[in-house]
Amino acid sequence: MATEPARISGIFKLGSEYELDLRAYELRRSGRALKLERIPMELLILLVEHRGELVGRNQILSRIWGENVCLDADNSINAAIRKLRVALRDDPAKPHFIHTVTGKGYRFIAPVTETLSDPIPPAPLAPVVVTPQPVPPAPPVTEVSAPVPRRAQWPLFVSIAILASLAFIGLWHWSRSQARPSHPSGHVMLAVLPFQNLTHDPSQEYFTDGLTEEMISRMGDLDPQSFGVIAPSSVMPYKDTSVPIDQIARKLQVQYILQGSVTREAEQTRISVGLVSSADQAQLWTKSYAPGPADLLIIQADIASEVAAIVHEREGKTARPEKPASAITLTPEQTASHDLYLKGLYVWNKRTVPGLKQAVDYFQAAVDKDPNNARAYALMADCYALISGYDSSIPPRDVIPKAREAARRASELDPSLPEAHTALALIAQNYDWDWQTAESEYRRAIELNDSYATAHHWYGEMLGLEGRFDEAFRELDRALELDPLSLIVASDRGAILFYSRQYDRAMDQFHSVMEREPDFPRAHMIISVYMEKGLYREALTDLQQWDKRFGQSLWSLATAAGIYGRAGDSARATATVRKIEELSRRNPTDPAVLFAAYFGEGDRDRALQWLQKAYEAHSTSLTNLKVNPIYDSLRQEPRFQAVLRGMNLE
Repeated sequence: MATEPARISGIFKLGSEYELDLRAYELRRSGRALKLERIPMELLILLVEHRGELVGRNQILSRIWGENVCLDADNSINAAIRKLRVALRDDPAKPHFIHTVTGKGYRFIAPVTETLSDPIPPAPLAPVVVTPQPVPPAPPVTEVSAPVPRRAQWPLFVSIAILASLAFIGLWHWSRSQARPSHPSGHVMLAVLPFQNLTHDPSQEYFTDGLTEEMISRMGDLDPQSFGVIAPSSVMPYKDTSVPIDQIARKLQVQYILQGSVTREAEQTRISVGLVSSADQAQLWTKSYAPGPADLLIIQADIASEVAAIVHEREGKTARPEKPASAITLTPEQTASHDLYLKGLYVWNKRTVPGLKQAVDYFQAAVDKDPNNARAYALMADCYALISGYDSSIPPRDVIPKAREAARRASELDPSLPEAHTALALIAQNYDWDWQTAESEYRRAIELNDSYATAHHWYGEMLGLEGRFDEAFRELDRALELDPLSLIVASDRGAILFYSRQYDRAMDQFHSVMEREPDFPRAHMIISVYMEKGLYREALTDLQQWDKRFGQSLWSLATAAGIYGRAGDSARATATVRKIEELSRRNPTDPAVLFAAYFGEGDRDRALQWLQKAYEAHSTSLTNLKVNPIYDSLRQEPRFQAVLRGMNLE
């Protein structure tokens, strides 16, 4: 068994231009300190310690995380390696520093020269789990000749007893805070874990996932002022996992967890549910149901009512009157419509262009069966409103009228439906540029259900686009409280940090997302941050890696033109723009792509011409025009200012 080497110290020359300074805990290139987070830095130290040797992934996990391996540590290793490559300007295809041994681990291959050494004893690197509150500094000790007053001369054992008591009280309060996490909003928090599909039939996944989402919505709608429910995207990662309840509760910061399972065969359905306290994992309530096809909403209302009553009693809160469930008894047509709605919800959650198109078909089929299905109309509106942003070849004018009609219909059928109001707000924001109406609709959605994370998320984004950054962060933080594992909310928070010119914090935010999911699209907005900081090589490396994985698009080409143009490589910028022109002649595209491309190339006149065309087309890509630092050099242009006025952003 190999002996773990002592932790290195001092300064080490890596290759010809890098220095790893352990005394200053920094990596330098040509004398300039590089920003590197703790995990990549510790990984670099480990690789340098074992230079020339294979360092396995288990060895990395043990060294950096110890016994407290996080759920996404494997992705964190990938992200840390990627950050090291960016910092070291290392090409994974032709590495000079870090060689990947597929399926095994990594080897540091660059020459390492120790330039300064001051050995220190090895120190454990397990992460700190508990950060104690800062203790006020004791007054300075001075020598005194005066006698100590008698009342201050307490016996030693009394002092020890007092200190022990204080320590016990502190530990007791800390343990309670760990078991019952508190929230800035003051809400009692509950998570509805994904219902288990005990039928083991993949074709029934849409039903169990849909039931989970509907229970979340039902619980959140019951008492929105004091009762918070974690959003679907933060509980779905726990589907079909064996993660202990106490770990899930700590990760999601909830006091209660609702678990459930479903067996569904032919016309027979059996639903079992249980409520667990996260403080001691005690089972507070269990019940089983065997509903008929028309009774599903009755069952959901019953579960929500019983759970809310138990939680209110335990928390000493006055129970609010139960809200009546709409369309409690379903007709055969409504039952079929509800099933189609659940299928649409299942593919809608994939958030892909094919998924959005398929979801529209399911929602349309649902309202054909039941013209009063307000939820189907609301999500159909969201699909139409978002799809042009996902696919630049779909003009907004082809889909927004359909989105508007579906949202209007949903609101008429059920004015108390939060999803209908967020759909109306999204259309007003992205297409009409009617910020006042959008704000009114978002606020109405939040009034109806304060646990609806999407309303807080989209409202926060809208506030950021208007430059109201303090308000934006408050809404996004509330969205993250309700949806703590959401990659899109975390990424959009990074976007608002970028728009508010907090570049280093934006980079940290995007890095934290990519540590969990390296290929999450929105997080690669970090390219814009790199550009603003003058890190053009890093920006191009990230973009090229993205293109290799997902294929080149017109938007990625426009981004490349911008990188080349700002880096002073006008020849490549122009060649890239010519390629965009050729491709856009073959297929219709968002004129905002050409605006970005010409601006990136440095052709301001043609850029402003295409900006006007994008404005006339109501391109949803223009909503960040007021706050995006990329366009700061255009802000004094009269044509740019005219577009901002037309978008009600001045």
